Amino acid sequence: MAIKIRLARGGSKKRPFYRIVAADSRMPRDGRFIEKLGTYNPLLPKDSEDRVQMDVERVQYWLGEGAQTTDRVARFLEAAGVTAKKERNNPKKGTPGKAAQERAEAKAAKAAEAADAE
Repeated sequence: MAIKIRLARGGSKKRPFYRIVAADSRMPRDGRFIEKLGTYNPLLPKDSEDRVQMDVERVQYWLGEGAQTTDRVARFLEAAGVTAKKERNNPKKGTPGKAAQERAEAKAAKAAEAADAE
């Protein structure tokens, strides 16, 4: 059985609240889970201590049992100092979209025409 440490959404519409859970990876996001490990409230300010609360001992137990974390939970664990920070690489993140590239090319062509006219 593949165990994931992930977020399970709760709360009402437009008022999210998440539980950090250890769950079988085949179960639905908000479905059955094995154990509740903590909570995450994204509506609280980033510097609030109540924003992310975890039972670190249980998280370490599940990691020792071979559980995999989702990206968001891995970031919480890195911030808490439970796991080592890993390098992330997203080379496409900083590149502009197709429409922005077309606008930049049109602007450059217009500037070149203006320079040639002078």
